[in-house]
Amino acid sequence: MNYDIIVLGSGPGGYVAAIRAAQLGFNTAIIEKESLGGICLNWGCIPTKALLKSAQIFEYINHAQDYGITVSGVKADFGKVVSRSRDVANTMSKGIQFLMKKNKISVIEGYGRLIRGKKIEVESKDGKKAYGAEHIIIATGGRASALPHIPIDNKNVIGYRGALSLEKQPNRMVVIGAGAIGVEFAYFYSTMGTEVTIIEYLEQGLLPREDKGVSRELSKIFKKKGLNVMSNASVENVETTKKGQKVRIKNRKDGKITEIECDIVLSATGVKANIEDIGLETLGIKTDKGHILVDQYYQTNIPGVYAIGDVTPGPALAHVASAEGIICVEKISGLHPDPLDYDNIPSCTYCSPEVASVGMTEAQAKEAGYTIKLGKFPFSASGKAKAAGVPEGFIKVIYDAKYGELLGAHMIGANVTEMIAEIVAARKLETTGHEMIKTIHPHPTMSEAIMEASAAAYDEVIHL
Repeated sequence: MNYDIIVLGSGPGGYVAAIRAAQLGFNTAIIEKESLGGICLNWGCIPTKALLKSAQIFEYINHAQDYGITVSGVKADFGKVVSRSRDVANTMSKGIQFLMKKNKISVIEGYGRLIRGKKIEVESKDGKKAYGAEHIIIATGGRASALPHIPIDNKNVIGYRGALSLEKQPNRMVVIGAGAIGVEFAYFYSTMGTEVTIIEYLEQGLLPREDKGVSRELSKIFKKKGLNVMSNASVENVETTKKGQKVRIKNRKDGKITEIECDIVLSATGVKANIEDIGLETLGIKTDKGHILVDQYYQTNIPGVYAIGDVTPGPALAHVASAEGIICVEKISGLHPDPLDYDNIPSCTYCSPEVASVGMTEAQAKEAGYTIKLGKFPFSASGKAKAAGVPEGFIKVIYDAKYGELLGAHMIGANVTEMIAEIVAARKLETTGHEMIKTIHPHPTMSEAIMEASAAAYDEVIHL
């Protein structure tokens, strides 16, 4: 069987690339060893958000009295919460099956390996079969990484897949890593009633890649919710005892050792690219630090072979993989797509309150030599946020003082993951601070805070 384009992997990079290829008239196939949609739809983005929504509703009900509503006998059924999450994931995966049929994309089930002659050998329950293509796109994604001395055994130490499908809710959990994955699961389990401790190696603490002010605010809110946050700390070892797990933690500043007992440990230390055993060495495809090297249109050093998503050095984000897939296919087709602007990629964390950002942090802007205008507007001054009972957090914007360029924005608060796209679009269109101030925002909305923060940067803020 020969195709114009074969995509290896059906995650948000792979299936999007396949659909765009089909739209452009290519005879397209996609190879998947497990479930269509990859990790994102089946074991990542989507089922995680389903869990978080259940936790948010549970949290609202437990604070119903704050809204003048009396509720009694509230109880969360952990099994049903997990089951709902799995149902949502399965439904979304079936939706990808529909899109494959709609776009006449051949779906090949099995494990694919690149072989010579622009072919992929697929190993399935029916044996091995080779498929050829003029263009091959590697989109095999990533998996949970683990600390070398604390391997994931899916029993005592679990990764995100285990955290999504536990049969029984743990009473106590230790989360290693305070990036987006760790923070989201910490919020979910804590809200459902688990005693949670988050351990972060870096000094900044929660979400260490975000603006420092956002990290501090989230840490304050999480501690108020009852989570234990330990930053600038390293996990020395995890010992399994009769009572459960004993986690030995070292303070990196003073060397003090703390031991915490828990039922289970969640390792959330990042994502590792799936580049092993897919035939890279056979073709001589170049890699560096565990990622496939590509040019700005995602071609590897081997003509006709491309790579997108988590297997490349860019951010391991679903929306990045999708954008890369589209750009890659459009370039193959002879169109002239713009290379992806990696300085304008939004980052979102879906705990409560949510966190979203794009562009430079305050520290990065100063390090880059900019003279900046800084504006900040707290949601405690927002009429909509107060009425909705979600006054926590703020919006912070950073402008170049000389030209008014919007260098970055950092948000923490309810629904900010929906609001960050305004900033991404504004930066794409090279909007200035004065233009943002004069853009009418509807009242009452939380999005007004973007306008107010911009006005604050130029000493024109009204509601502070």
